[in-house]
Amino acid sequence: MDEGLVLLLVGALLAASVLVALGSARTGVPVLVAFLALGMLLGSDGPGGIEFDDAELARDVGIVGLVLILFEGGLQTSWRRLRSVVVPAALLSTVGVVVTMVLTGVAAQALFDLTWLEAFLLGAVVASTDAAAVFATLRFTQIRRRLARTLEAESGGNDPMAIALTLGLIAWIESPDTNGFGDLVLLVVRQLGLGLVIGIVLAVAATWIFARLPRSVGPFAPVASLAAAGISFGAADVVGGSGFLSVYLVGLAIGSTPSRYRRQLVGFHEGLAFLAQVAMFIVLGLLVFPSQLTDVAGSGLALALLLVFLVRPIAVWVSTAFNDFSAREKALLGWAGLRGAVPIVLATFVLSSQVDTANTIFNAVFFVVVVSAILQGTTLERVAARLGLLSAAPPRLEAPIEVGESSPLDLLLRCRSRPRDRRRRGARSRSPPVGDHRRRRSR
Repeated sequence: MDEGLVLLLVGALLAASVLVALGSARTGVPVLVAFLALGMLLGSDGPGGIEFDDAELARDVGIVGLVLILFEGGLQTSWRRLRSVVVPAALLSTVGVVVTMVLTGVAAQALFDLTWLEAFLLGAVVASTDAAAVFATLRFTQIRRRLARTLEAESGGNDPMAIALTLGLIAWIESPDTNGFGDLVLLVVRQLGLGLVIGIVLAVAATWIFARLPRSVGPFAPVASLAAAGISFGAADVVGGSGFLSVYLVGLAIGSTPSRYRRQLVGFHEGLAFLAQVAMFIVLGLLVFPSQLTDVAGSGLALALLLVFLVRPIAVWVSTAFNDFSAREKALLGWAGLRGAVPIVLATFVLSSQVDTANTIFNAVFFVVVVSAILQGTTLERVAARLGLLSAAPPRLEAPIEVGESSPLDLLLRCRSRPRDRRRRGARSRSPPVGDHRRRRSR
């Protein structure tokens, strides 16, 4: 294909994604749903007519996209904001995921023609909340800080647990003679343990490096951050650990490090994460065939509604039973279990495996994600308002942890604003002449 035509198509697709994002912001339709719809329109069942059924390629695109999204989510968060919610977020990311998997598996076994292991696999695929959806939603809401921080930490930490359970169950289904419950538990412990250790070690190293980057390499700071993301994921993954947990921890460490480059890195990775979402959702949309959805539409919608109204609230109440959240706060945490790209990416893991019911699982996940994004994503702030859990004032944007010299433009703007500030202060503080006071007293 001609290079010019390729660039033209890529540019047109990116321009279309920007228009879709703009329309999504104005209409209130979640970006995830809009991009999935764009991918479906471009697919073989839509007017685009693009033939695409490569589950392994979609899985690879999804993995890279999740790495970039998790790293950007950690980068936008500082450790001092999460310290107070580490315990409840960790419980939601582990106990909550297991409870969700079990309850969803029980429901899936009754709704679909699945074995128990396949039903629990479907439960594991949809067990985690989506980092991209949660981060994007919380940036434009006024939910109380403690709850917002708990949801941020949970969405960044529960992906590794869901991924480990998904991989373990796939291996168990493919080789039931050589794998069992013990192997599943061992895989989960190994993934989380190695991911945590390697993530902490690399986070300490990244903190030391980014705090000392000289000004001479300033333009290459985004390159260094991309290198940190790739190394942190790859180092954990090659030894059998969770690369997703490792990359989130390293991003969190870099975001908490005072650096003159932090604002530059945040802007760069925010744009990169948006590009990753575009690529992920469009590719995953191409993998969805609307003609195959009708067979599981009723059961898929029933499972999605059960997950929203029953399974997620129960998982939250069990996970936070010994925390000091009020009943209203637990209700909001239960409603905020947004599903998004992660379940669809995990469904591509199933599609690229030897599981017989892979298509059924993938199509069921599609309904779960779409219902969650539309039902929960568009009503989260209104539910928080009804529960009285919105901040009294708009969320205050914290200044980035950034040090360094001011640019000439900053100095010029400050110098131009000072005379005005002085005149305003002088006008406010100007008192009437002494004679006026004396005349008032004499009157």
